[in-house]
Amino acid sequence: MAARVPAETFAPGEFIRDELEARGWTQADLAQIMGRPTRLINELIAGKKQITPDTARGLSTAFGDDDPLYWMNLDSAYRLSKTQPVDETVVRRSKLYSRFPVRELMKRNWIEPSDNPDVVEHRVCRFYQIKSIDEQPQFAHSAKAAQSDAVEYDERNDLQWAWLFRAKELAQATHSAPYSEANLKRALTKLRALLVAPEELRQIPTILAEAGVRFVIVEFLPGAKIDGAAFWLNDTPVIALSIRFDRVNNFWFVLRHEIEHILNRDGLVTIDVELTESLQGKGELPPEEVRANAAAAEFLIPKSELDNFIIRVRPLYSEQRILLFAKRIGVHPGIVVGQLQHRDEVPYTHFHKHLVKIREIVTQTALTDGWGTVPRIPGQSGA
Repeated sequence: MAARVPAETFAPGEFIRDELEARGWTQADLAQIMGRPTRLINELIAGKKQITPDTARGLSTAFGDDDPLYWMNLDSAYRLSKTQPVDETVVRRSKLYSRFPVRELMKRNWIEPSDNPDVVEHRVCRFYQIKSIDEQPQFAHSAKAAQSDAVEYDERNDLQWAWLFRAKELAQATHSAPYSEANLKRALTKLRALLVAPEELRQIPTILAEAGVRFVIVEFLPGAKIDGAAFWLNDTPVIALSIRFDRVNNFWFVLRHEIEHILNRDGLVTIDVELTESLQGKGELPPEEVRANAAAAEFLIPKSELDNFIIRVRPLYSEQRILLFAKRIGVHPGIVVGQLQHRDEVPYTHFHKHLVKIREIVTQTALTDGWGTVPRIPGQSGA
């Protein structure tokens, strides 16, 4: 028998009653046929009992329609019709959560949690600097930026943009001298002198600020895979790092990489995702990324110096030789180890102790969001 679809939503008991009348059966007859209590049949017809899968199969077999889903669907449709209409707030929350990583924003206290959907929407809009959740967020470099100057939101995933907007929020709360390209180039000499000792990383925010660059740190969001970003606030450049890999070599490479983006003005916003992984891959990179990578590598260890060291030592790399080489060129041994690993000269498991952690050092002086610290910024989104 073909499956039947009810034209209107009635209680399943109405259909059971019709079937009994068509066959001249009583409720007791159906109960005996199904091997079930008469009371159950009575409660099914009265709508007091829900049709279970076993009952649906029993009804289907008894009436000879071989369609237990029909009886299950009848019961589901009837009970669904008795529920309250969908709360409009469910629709609104679904739309909001589909467009923005609301849970992460609340988890990191970038917006304050609330059970009121109006309040949550307001805080999300304030965080992304939009008027409504229907508006597409745009990362403009200034309040007066033209529409064509803004970076499109859909160029990156929502976690990456959330991280970037938080970095912008922090950067707006910091201060720096007017930007000067010449001063930033001179600052590179000061920064290069810090490579020998991780403890000196505390000086980085001050050195950059004196050159006109604002420096902030925002803990990475799982899934975003951002290492760093370089962007502009009006005429002020900003460098934001995530310290996704807490190692001295990674930190310095990403920092110098972002500085190169600033010096070359490689777009209003440059987001570096999986920078470390891309260095290990063989795929082609955009020219500006190749240039920034080369500048970072040369800053850490001049190519001629590293090439000469490899030619002289390969394959007999030892801790003593690495330490002596690092001392001679004025860098921390971990930087040498990192470059040798990148060149596939030594395995990533070798000399690992020299890849020291630096996060707790640099976050002492840099404006930082993450790892249990949430700076309170006047007028921030959670207010």
